[in-house]
Amino acid sequence: MLQDYFALKLFSAIGCGLIAGVFFAFSTFVMNALSRLGPKEGIAAMQSINITAINPLFMIALFGTGATCLFLAVFSLLKWHQASAIYLLVGGLLYLIGTVLVTIVFNVPLNDALAKVNPESIEGANLWARYLKDWTFWNHVRTVAALVAAVLLTFAL
Repeated sequence: MLQDYFALKLFSAIGCGLIAGVFFAFSTFVMNALSRLGPKEGIAAMQSINITAINPLFMIALFGTGATCLFLAVFSLLKWHQASAIYLLVGGLLYLIGTVLVTIVFNVPLNDALAKVNPESIEGANLWARYLKDWTFWNHVRTVAALVAAVLLTFAL
């Protein structure tokens, strides 16, 4: 029964909230601060952030939450008659699509392109201007998706 998965639902809701908070910080002040730097400094700083973001704690928070959301979404289909099933399904899918999939399809390729550019080049400056706009837009999407998923999974508790 879905009631039996309280700890998993709690972990998922907290994980979604934690990731929403990380992305919220980037959307509200980190990217703004980086945009105030010159392209050379901004690119170098973001390249460093992108390297250090790939660490076990952040990866577990981002993708571990994705795994638990996937489990809860699939399991909710098997227990559709329970009141919390719709919250688990929509919350889990929202996190998976709006956070994990958006990260993989949009933010990571932008990060990969930034990693290859010379921060001191004209190409780098042009890429940086586009990167700031595009990466931040997709980060807003991830932030909202993770936050709404956290709320829906909390309702499921």
